[in-house]
Amino acid sequence: MTTEYPFDEAATARAVIDAEGRVTQWGEGARRLLGWTADEVVGRPAARLVQGATPTPRGPRWDGTVTLRHRDGRRVSVWLLAHRRPGPGRREGDCLVVTPLRAARARPDDDPLDRADLTQSPCAVAIYDERLRLHRMNDALAAVIGLPEERVRGLRVTEISGRLQTEEVEQQLHRVLTTGQGHDVRTYVPVGEDGRMNAWLGRMAPVTDAAGRVCGVCVTVHDFTDQYLARERLQLVNEASVRIGSTLDVTRTAQELADVCVPGLADFVSVDLLDPREPGGEPVAGPLTAPITLRRAAHQSINPGSPEAVVEPGGLDVYPAASPQADSLLAGRTIVADVPSRALARWLSWDRARMERVRQYGIHSTMSVPIRARGATLGVAVLTRFRHPHPFTPDDQLLAEEITARAAVCIDNARRYSRERETALALQRSLLPQSLPNTAAVQACSRYLPAARAGVGGDWFDVIPLSGMRVAMVVGDVVGHGIQASATMGRLRTAVRTLADIDLAPDELLTHLDDLVLRLSDEAGSDDGTGEVGATCLYAVYDPVSRRCTLARAGHPSPLMVRPGGTAEEVELPAGPPLGLGGLPFEAVELYLPEGTVLSFFTDGLIESRDRDVGTGHERLREALSRSSASLDETCDRILHRLLPTGGASDDVALLLARTQGLPASRVATWDIPADPALVAPVRKQVIDQLGTWGLEEAGFTTELVVSELITNAIRYGTHPIRLRLIHDTATLICEVSDTSHTAPHLRRAKIWDEGGRGLLLVAQLTQRWGSRHTPEGKTIWAELALFEEE
Repeated sequence: MTTEYPFDEAATARAVIDAEGRVTQWGEGARRLLGWTADEVVGRPAARLVQGATPTPRGPRWDGTVTLRHRDGRRVSVWLLAHRRPGPGRREGDCLVVTPLRAARARPDDDPLDRADLTQSPCAVAIYDERLRLHRMNDALAAVIGLPEERVRGLRVTEISGRLQTEEVEQQLHRVLTTGQGHDVRTYVPVGEDGRMNAWLGRMAPVTDAAGRVCGVCVTVHDFTDQYLARERLQLVNEASVRIGSTLDVTRTAQELADVCVPGLADFVSVDLLDPREPGGEPVAGPLTAPITLRRAAHQSINPGSPEAVVEPGGLDVYPAASPQADSLLAGRTIVADVPSRALARWLSWDRARMERVRQYGIHSTMSVPIRARGATLGVAVLTRFRHPHPFTPDDQLLAEEITARAAVCIDNARRYSRERETALALQRSLLPQSLPNTAAVQACSRYLPAARAGVGGDWFDVIPLSGMRVAMVVGDVVGHGIQASATMGRLRTAVRTLADIDLAPDELLTHLDDLVLRLSDEAGSDDGTGEVGATCLYAVYDPVSRRCTLARAGHPSPLMVRPGGTAEEVELPAGPPLGLGGLPFEAVELYLPEGTVLSFFTDGLIESRDRDVGTGHERLREALSRSSASLDETCDRILHRLLPTGGASDDVALLLARTQGLPASRVATWDIPADPALVAPVRKQVIDQLGTWGLEEAGFTTELVVSELITNAIRYGTHPIRLRLIHDTATLICEVSDTSHTAPHLRRAKIWDEGGRGLLLVAQLTQRWGSRHTPEGKTIWAELALFEEE
């Protein structure tokens, strides 16, 4: 009598025998049956109680008639029911041996338990008495249990089944017996000798006598294993739809397929994919031929570390025609093969490594499912069983095909995304500057990182040399991702370079760029007229002679600057509207920057993140910039390491650092030009003298001609005051003539009888480039002469 079973257990002859054949437990019922006490039996071999050969139970359950020895010397023929119980780990456990004693107490003729009509019921029905011992059961339940009623009458539920799961069932029976209230229970327990798990729905109801007293429990049992397995399969399909395809990464999707199938469908799953014939190309669409080379994308096992795997993820393996992988791909359908039937013998004899795995882990069944999507073959998923005792069924095959079909679409989508991403990334990199120009105005360094998960965006940057040793720096961001964003970025970058070439002020340049974005929006607009193109931009022009920088922005983050010996600070700029809104003005700000000032231009992907706000990103950028470093490359790397997560940013990142340089005053010479053309000769002489001071005597003749033509044109067609400026760099000499007229000159072809019109043509022939730019006071005509040698 125990707390779990508060009744006399002497109605059953009960003993427990360990794996070595020794008696470990001896019940009161066993003493009544054979006369031996527990002290006389426990710890001794059970074979001493058997007359003749000792039966050897095979499997989890055994029953039969055995001749036993009574304590007084008599022989007792007894029907025994034995259950082999699992031991710790995978070791063999002890054996529970029971038999009901026939000396059950007499019951009245009008016993309500006997009045229950069981034989005609199509359901499995059992009746348990007030001690929860089997009193009656019908043929339907006897067929389920596999034992006749006369053999098990008087046994408890736990003694009939011998499984640990039945203890809960007995507790439910006791609950009905004590409360007098019916109860439904669902359980998943093995029944029979094959060990197959069955799902059972039991309805328990109290049995009462004429006075209403509960004297037993009636149980009806329904096997709903098929419905249970169908629900399990449906849940697995639902889990696959949720878990597979969470990212657009081929390897991750293949791993999700393997993870979903283990352990619900298989003990080990491998996913092997075909490599495209060309990098970034389409998967194989035509017929395949053996042998087939596959690349392991993922695998999963019920054992940690997947020790069953012969190939590691990323490795290649060649599968001959006899292999299940090749067979399923060549046939275009699922192939199920069992090791005991020697269906895999030819392949395993060729692949010794897999043969060893099959023997080591007891692999008995495989199922190879082709991975196909949109008419193309992507690879094969191989499901393997070794711990699961049963081979794959047709229902298992349908389930595997359903899950694999879902994964195939996700893998194909991931591959298509990867190809588009690679194309967009190649386009993006081709449109970005391959290297930054070496200018006298700034030292520049840049970084561009595409988004880790999203499509390639439209971030860009550029450094553009301008006239007069000046330099323009620009950074921008096109709204959206993909090839369209990259193409739009290329058009905007080309437009900025064109507008910069005519030396527009930053605010004017952004106004023209805004008009361009509006036109692009109209071209790409939807039916309702809504524009689909938007961008932000920051444009800055730095003059190394004056050391002044003019900046304007269109909805873009303000740059940070670090003055020599100082800390990072944000440049205060009017925000300006994003490009594409139209009709709103842009404002420019002019700053004096000491030589050695570091400017930081960036896109919002650097400072914005799902894990932190913009303020935190700005603060981290300030900290990274404030740490002094002579190398801009090191500073760029430090910024990216400080601000970006290990797995990459969620948006594109463009970063441009520029350290300003100043041109010494000794390299600049300026003259005010008189209005009288006759006084130009003294100016030419002063220019020659200045070239001598700089050691540029060899450039004197060309410079004198260019200066003479530019000054003469300014006096003849311009407005006073007129100023001449020479700027000397290491490899370039720049001549600039400024006046207050806004009329720009243009190159024309002079006719034979024309007296003039050849001056600018001569300047164009003598210089490497020339041009004009508008200033707030008027215009400046400039020309650059290349210095091949410097003394």
